[in-house]
Amino acid sequence: MDLYGELAWRGLVYDATDGARDALAAGKVTAYIGFDPTAASLHVGSLLPILTLARLRAFGHCAIALVGGGTGLIGDPSGKAGERQLLGEQQVRANVAAVKKQLIRILRSARHEARDSSRGPKGRLLRVDNARWLKRLTAISFMRDVGKHFTVNWMQSKESVKRRLESQEGISYTEFSYLLLQAFDYLQLFDRYRCTVQMGGSDQWGNIMAGIELIRRVRSSKAHGIVHPLVTTASGAKFGKTEAGTVWLDASLTGSDDFYQFWLNIDDRDAVKYLKLFTFLSKERIGKIEAASSLEPEKRIAQRELARQVTRLVHGDEALRTAEANASIMFARFVGPKQLWAVPAQDRVRLPRAWFERGGLPVLKVLMLAKLTSSSGEGARLIKQGGIKLNDEKITDARFVFTAYIPAVADGIFKISKGKTRPVVVELTDDPSPSLDKA
Repeated sequence: MDLYGELAWRGLVYDATDGARDALAAGKVTAYIGFDPTAASLHVGSLLPILTLARLRAFGHCAIALVGGGTGLIGDPSGKAGERQLLGEQQVRANVAAVKKQLIRILRSARHEARDSSRGPKGRLLRVDNARWLKRLTAISFMRDVGKHFTVNWMQSKESVKRRLESQEGISYTEFSYLLLQAFDYLQLFDRYRCTVQMGGSDQWGNIMAGIELIRRVRSSKAHGIVHPLVTTASGAKFGKTEAGTVWLDASLTGSDDFYQFWLNIDDRDAVKYLKLFTFLSKERIGKIEAASSLEPEKRIAQRELARQVTRLVHGDEALRTAEANASIMFARFVGPKQLWAVPAQDRVRLPRAWFERGGLPVLKVLMLAKLTSSSGEGARLIKQGGIKLNDEKITDARFVFTAYIPAVADGIFKISKGKTRPVVVELTDDPSPSLDKA
């Protein structure tokens, strides 16, 4: 199977220019994907383009990871309902450095994971910052050498611009010009590295087409674009978002335990699809996992394999072992206090023991303090539905009160869970307690 076929069966081809498949099959090409340094870490949605770079290399192609140290000072309007807040140069430089390190680490790990994807020599990886040429570009040369090749009408027809023009806020000239900067990136990579393929999310289609058009006009050469679909969940929600916020690839922002749990909690309807998108498992292996999952869905076989594969890729073997061990404790039935004390302190909620001794703490309050619910009404509804458990035993009465005399509380540590989500371990402390009314 060639690279295009590999991408297609995994569901990674949403659209492509005419001749893109033939170009990949005809010989080794150089392709690039851009990464926007809007934060000091990439998030789980960024894994798709990162793994695409690894797949390019596995099939012998040269892959360029372009970090937008120049375009990051402007901001891409694609997929955004309003104007981005501009970042300072120092912040962008720091983000670029952090993202580059992250890309190197994950791609090094992915190189080993992808070793069986194809046979033959592996392609090169180049890491490039577009600040190298964009910060030297003058306004006059940009307007003469780039702007003159595009009509405003053509730019307005692009989805990222069109949507913003139709909004009440509109679009600034700064963000309106973004697709021309990205087009200039493609031209620079074409000139410097003979790059003839750009890849990315489907929201980048207009920007990619601008680069292809600029190369055609200025160099009389043909370039290509391939875009993958934007990932959503089966329920239609945005992928990579949880109640706690964005799932980051940096362990200091999203711990490896929570990262592992994110994948373990994937909806049954998405699990096999995500195995194709976010792992290097073969078609045959994924087929066997899908068959086993259909026979025993309660075992969450696909989710467990997905969590293992992605956590090892992003955080390494040691973090995976720790995450699996902690998950086995958290989700084991009828575990005792000895096992719960083994859960890392950062994964526990600490509550003053005094609150449990002064007449006790209502379960609805505990649920909110543990951030399992946002209101008493939500907690009462979940209890009525049988969705709340104390150490794996259902709580059936919304008037239930935790007191120091309940064995689980007397032990000083217990777990409380909501449905299938990750349980919360509650630790009682002897710290001076603030007023419960202020908690």
